[in-house]
Amino acid sequence: MNAITHPSRRGLLATVSSALGAFTFGFHAPLVKSAAAQGSNAVPEINVWVVVRPDDTVVIRIARSEMGQGTLTGLAQLVAEELECDWSKVTTEYPTPGQNLARNRAWGNMSTGGSRGIRDSHDYVRKGGAAARIMLVQAAANGWGVAASECSAANSIITHGPSGRSTSFGKVAEAATRLTPPADIPLKDPKNWKLVGKSIPRLDTAQKLNGSQIYGMDLRLPGMLNAAIHACPVFGGKIGAIDSKAAEAMPGVKHVLRVSDNAVAVVADTWWRAKTALDAVKITWAEGANANASSAAFAEVMKAGLDAPEAAIGNRNGDARAALAGAAKRVEAVYGYPHQNHACMETMNATALWTPERCEVWTPTQNGEAALAATAEAAGLPPARCEVHKIHLGGGFGRRGAVHDWVRQAVAIAKQIPGTPIKMIWSREEDMLQGRFHPVTMCKLQGGLDAQGNLTGLHMRISGQSIVAGIFPQNIRDGRDPVAFQGLNASGGEADIGYSIPNLLIDHAMRNPHVPPGFWRGVNLNQNAIYLECFMDELAHAAGKDPLAFRRALMGNHPRHLAVLNAVAEKVSWGSPTAPVNGQAVFRGLAQTHGFGSYVAACAEVSVSDKGELKVHRIVAATDCGHAVNPQQIAMQVEGSFVYGLSAALHSECTVKNGRIEQENFDTYQVLRMDEMPKVETIILQSGGFWGGVGEPTIAVAAPAVLNAIFAATGKRVRHLPLKHADLRRA
Repeated sequence: MNAITHPSRRGLLATVSSALGAFTFGFHAPLVKSAAAQGSNAVPEINVWVVVRPDDTVVIRIARSEMGQGTLTGLAQLVAEELECDWSKVTTEYPTPGQNLARNRAWGNMSTGGSRGIRDSHDYVRKGGAAARIMLVQAAANGWGVAASECSAANSIITHGPSGRSTSFGKVAEAATRLTPPADIPLKDPKNWKLVGKSIPRLDTAQKLNGSQIYGMDLRLPGMLNAAIHACPVFGGKIGAIDSKAAEAMPGVKHVLRVSDNAVAVVADTWWRAKTALDAVKITWAEGANANASSAAFAEVMKAGLDAPEAAIGNRNGDARAALAGAAKRVEAVYGYPHQNHACMETMNATALWTPERCEVWTPTQNGEAALAATAEAAGLPPARCEVHKIHLGGGFGRRGAVHDWVRQAVAIAKQIPGTPIKMIWSREEDMLQGRFHPVTMCKLQGGLDAQGNLTGLHMRISGQSIVAGIFPQNIRDGRDPVAFQGLNASGGEADIGYSIPNLLIDHAMRNPHVPPGFWRGVNLNQNAIYLECFMDELAHAAGKDPLAFRRALMGNHPRHLAVLNAVAEKVSWGSPTAPVNGQAVFRGLAQTHGFGSYVAACAEVSVSDKGELKVHRIVAATDCGHAVNPQQIAMQVEGSFVYGLSAALHSECTVKNGRIEQENFDTYQVLRMDEMPKVETIILQSGGFWGGVGEPTIAVAAPAVLNAIFAATGKRVRHLPLKHADLRRA
C-alpha cells in the first residue's frame, strides 16, 4: 500500500475488514516473503511469520489482537504445526500496523472481530509455517550437500535420514533467510496434526498471573503526562461554555483543553489529579436536537416499523402472507431487545506522542490498521509517518474494533502539547456514556400452522437500528443492512437459518435512533436467535408438539444445525424427567443457531421458586466449528460467552432519558454475579471440512434456551429483556 498524502480513515478502512460486521471490504492474502526480499535493513527472519534465533527460540508473528479469547495461542499453534518446531521454545510478537503498511500489507488483515481471528487466516499462517520449515530444511541440506528430500524436521531438529546427521533450526536459520521462498507450499492432512486439535496451555497465562503483562492503562513513557476527558453526554451535542479557573489552580494541572467541539480534557502529572480537576471544570453543553430523546419515544418509532408497508427483505421463499392468511391456526408475538454496553473491564485508553514530523500511539485495539487510519486522520499526517503499537486488550467485545474515537481524542490532545507523551484514560462513567451500543430492535413474528400442527408460513419483521448504517453507511444497498439478518439468511451463508419453511418472509424496517451503534459480541445473532428460537417454542406449544420434535421436523435439510441440537438433547436426556435441586423442580429449554461460520445449540436447565426467583442450574452447549484448534480454549470461550449473554438476558440494558444514556456504572448496568453462573458443559463436534468462529456464536443460544426453560417452568413468555423486569411467578 502506498503512503496516503491526504489521509482518510474511511479510505484506509476500505482495504481492511470491518471489525465485527460479518463481511469484508477487500481481502489481501499475505505473501510468504523471505527476509532477503525486504532489503538489507530487514529484521533477520525466515519469512514474515517466523523468526528463528540462534538459541532455537522461535518467534511467531501474530497479526490479530489478543483480548482474552486465546487467538494468539491458536494462531501460534497453526504456524508451529506446519513449522515442526519445539513448542516449548515458541514466543510471539505483534508486527505493527505501520510495518504492515510499509511492507505492502505483508501480514494481511489485522482486524480481530467477527470471530475471524483464526477462521480467516488459518490458511496463510499455516503456509507461513510450512514455507519456513521448507527453507530451514533446504538450508540444512545445502550445508550437508544432500537432497532436501532426504531430510526431515521435527521438534526444531532437522535430520538427514541416510546419514543420521542432525542440526537445529537455530544453526541454519541465518542461511535459510537468504533462500527464495518455495512457490508450492503443501499443508498437512488434518489427520497428521500434532499440535492443532490439542488443548495446549495458553502462551500468555504466566504474564497475566505474575502481573508482568502490560495493558494500555499500565503504560509509562519518559516525560509522560496524563489526561482525563469528558465529552457531551448527549450524542450530537457540543461545548457551549467552559469555566476552568478552579481546575487550572489545582495541584499538578498542566492544561485544560478543548478537544474537537464536543469534549473537554484536563492534562496533569497524574491521572487522578486530571480527573479531579476535570470534575471541577464547569461545562455548559449545547445539547442540540437530541436533548429530549428517550427510549420510550423511540420504542414507539420501532412499534410503527413493525407494521410499516416498506421493509428491506433479507430472506424470502414462497408466499408467507398467503400462507398465513390460509392457516388453520395463527400465532403472533412481539419481542424486543435493548441497547447494551460493551462494558470492557479496561476502559478506553491510548497514549499518543505527536510532533510535526511523526505521530505514535500505544493502545489496545482490535484492528491495528483502523487505529492507524484514525491516528493519521487526527494527526494530520500521512499514515506512513504514523505508527500504532498494539497492546493486549483488557476486553474488546467489538468496542475496540470498527470505531477508534478514543484514539482520535488522544492524538488531538497530544497535538496541542507537541513532543510530550500523553496517556488519556476514560473514566468508567465516560466509558459507559460514550459507548457504541448494541442496536435496539423489536421483532413481530407471525406463524401459520395447518390442521396437523405443521408450520406452513412464517413472517419475521424486524424493526430498529442498523449497525452498518451507523458505521459503514456506504455498504447499505437499497436500504438493506445485510448484517441485520444474521442467523436468518438463506442456506449457503455463514449465518443461515436452520429450518426449511415452505413460505418464509424475513424483513427489516430500519429505524435509527441518535444513539450510535456498535458491533457487540455476537452482533445481531443475539437478538435474532431469541426472536426465532423463542417463537419456535411458541409454535411448538400452539401445535401441541414437543419443542425438540417440532424443530427436528423442519431440519431435515440442515444436518449440521440438527447435529448440534441432537447433541445437547442427547446429553441432557431430553424427554426424561429432571431431578429436583434443593426441592425445586427443574425445567429445560432448547435453542440452536448458526453464526460466524459455526453451528451451535444449547439446553438450559432452570428452576423458578414460588416467589419468582430464577436459578439457572446448567447449560449444555454444543459447537461445531469444523476444525477445533484448541478444544480447551473453545470450552473457555463458550463459558465466557454465556457470562456475557446471560448478563444481558438477566440484568443489563441501556436506556435513554433527556438524550443521554442513564446507566453510568455497574451499579445501574449490572452484570452476572459469580453465584448466578450456571454449570456449563461444552460438547465440541469436530466435523472438519470448514473453519468456523468460536468467540461469538454460542453467546446467542444462552438467552433463548433460558427463556424457553422459564416458560416450561412457569407458563409465562418473557418477550422483552432484561428478565429483571419480569414477574416470573407461575401463571
